[in-house]
Amino acid sequence: MSVSYKPLWKLLIDRGWKKKDLQEAAKISPSTIAKLGRDEDVTTAVLTRICNALGCQIGDICEVTDDINPASTHEA
Repeated sequence: MSVSYKPLWKLLIDRGWKKKDLQEAAKISPSTIAKLGRDEDVTTAVLTRICNALGCQIGDICEVTDDINPASTHEA
């Protein structure tokens, strides 16, 4: 299982925000923005700051995805 931040990017688009706006509002570094863009792990403190800046809940900015590829679950 992994985390996807696609809901975050959609939320930013819906609100007319740029990544730079989020970075400034949430007081997070450019490298953290890059990690989010690559769906890499970030701390819950970062996610909390993003939620506070956007006035939303954590489920509004990320989702857990299943890493299992259906084609690879069938054994030969």
